[in-house]
Amino acid sequence: MPTSLIAFLGACTLVAASPGPSTVLIIKQSLHSRRSGFLTVLGNETGVFIWGVVAAFGLTALLTASEVAYDVMRIVGAVVLVGFGVQALREARRTKEAPEVAWEGGGRSGWASYRGGLLLNLANPKAAVFALSFLPQFVPEGAPHLPTMVGLAALWAVYEVGYYGLYVWFVGRMKTLLSRAGVRRRLEQVSGGVLLLLGVRMALDT
Repeated sequence: MPTSLIAFLGACTLVAASPGPSTVLIIKQSLHSRRSGFLTVLGNETGVFIWGVVAAFGLTALLTASEVAYDVMRIVGAVVLVGFGVQALREARRTKEAPEVAWEGGGRSGWASYRGGLLLNLANPKAAVFALSFLPQFVPEGAPHLPTMVGLAALWAVYEVGYYGLYVWFVGRMKTLLSRAGVRRRLEQVSGGVLLLLGVRMALDT
């Protein structure tokens, strides 16, 4: 395997291991079912690939060049994060009031899980700017820029599907412990609080 490819996959691992909104949402959805968690991963990685393709065409440079465009997208992203946080806190409350019903009916549909992962990624302007600065570093000298960037974006997304899939698998393995109402409620509260804080931070970030 070429050294540049090994370096790229190593960098992808460091990026995926960095805690962020996507990680929180994936774990949160995996609490309900592996299907919900995995579809959230697929939605998130579709967003990663889209931003990679957009970066390949140079369109994400518009975000760095236009303060207004970046700020609009930042506020939209903050609203999305706060929305997910409020949803998690509501689910925690339902778990407290009716533990069995809340858990059995708390899982989202496949499309809703996929859409949530996709929306969270696409609403994050930092993901767009990061793709623009990250991918070009691994384009070999003399290689065609556009197809190489698109190929790297696809590899990045596929690699993260496998990486985050381990999170989904691990949460599934902890099902016995996580099936307890008190534990579920606490995890929903924590994930909701983290998403709210990340939303507020994004809104205030300049």
